[in-house]
This record gives sequence, C-alpha cells and structure tokens, in this order.
Amino acid sequence: MAGLIGDKTRSKMLMALMSGKALTATELACEADISAQTASTHLSKLTEGSLLVVRKQGRHKYFQLRDHEVAEILEKLLNISSTQARRSIDTGPANPDLRKARICYDHLAGSFGVALYDSLMAEGIIIEEFQSAELTEKGKKFFSKLGVDIEELRKTRRPLCKSCLDWSERRNHLAGSLGQWILEDAFSKKWAQRRLDSRVIDFSNSGLKKFLHNYRVSIEI
Repeated sequence: MAGLIGDKTRSKMLMALMSGKALTATELACEADISAQTASTHLSKLTEGSLLVVRKQGRHKYFQLRDHEVAEILEKLLNISSTQARRSIDTGPANPDLRKARICYDHLAGSFGVALYDSLMAEGIIIEEFQSAELTEKGKKFFSKLGVDIEELRKTRRPLCKSCLDWSERRNHLAGSLGQWILEDAFSKKWAQRRLDSRVIDFSNSGLKKFLHNYRVSIEI
C-alpha cells in the first residue's frame, strides 16, 4: 500500500480525490499530467489495491476514494511529507483559501476547522482522550438541539467523533460522522459551498457569522 501511495503520479491522483468527489479517468489523467493509457494503468493498481472504488453510471466510470479511512491515511502522509520537505514553520498548502477552509474528504479542515474543534473543546462539548475525541453529555444535548440524531450516527461503522491532525495548522480538527454532519449542515443551510475543481470551502459573510455563532467559535473574520 505504501508503494501504491508513494508513486508521484498516483499520489497526485489520490490528492485530487481528497475532496470526496468522484472523478473520471480523463479528469485524473489531466490532474496528474499523464496520458489516458498511463492513467488507466495507475487506476487499475489503485483499485486492485483497495484504495479506490469504481462507480459506473451509464457508459461512464468514476473513481472515488474507498472510504474515509483511506482519506485519513492520505492526510497523515501529507503531514509527514511536508514536514520532511520543509524546515520552516510554514506548513500545508500555499493557497491561503485552502489554509483557511477546505474539505478533508467529508469534513471541515483548515484554520476554520481547527477553530471549531478548539471551541467545542473549550465549551466542554467534546474532550480529548489518548489523541481521540469523545462527545460529552453536554455535547449530546448541544448537538441534539441542533437537530443531530446521535444514536443514528452511532449506527455507522465510523467513529462518532475523531480528532484529525490538520495538514496546515498541525492541530486537530473534527472528523468522524459528527464532523461530516457539521459540514453537510453548513452546505444545506447555504452558509458555505464547495469551490468547483478545488478542495476550498467558501463561506459567505453572513453564512460564516451564523456558523461561528452556531458553534460558539471565536475567530477574526
């Protein structure tokens, strides 16, 4: 698996899929700047290695990361690779919009995601135990009032809360099924939207204010 991910061309294709979107072989070939035939060979290896899944719709085939666990592995490798490549204190992407708010497979990352995590910690809504996040009783009541069905989320295979080391901030942001719910809720309320062909998440001015108020987050706008 390390060999599959470590290849420079395949890593570009995997990073393109970190947004959670399903992409065609042609789109991934363009992302990696390779021919369609070469892309097909790499995609076959990634699929056989259980890093990708193929979704068919009509005559088209779309490739997607297998699940959130693969995304978490890639995010951790980004942290490792950028640490080795850089000796300065600057970490993560150079694009300031990516550093501020981006999607990490299906949850919020970047400085906004870290600020959210810090706020939930400060309010006693979540606690950290052995590098993992746990929802407190206060947290259950807090999210229930926001419309979260905690018991329904617990039925999924993934953890309810999970701390994820942020690529740019090098501090935790919230992953797990609750992290996914928070981001999907922001999208459904039109507070934010995903930028096309990018991992960037754009918040409207009014949407950001509502998001910050909703989760008691304190940051400079």
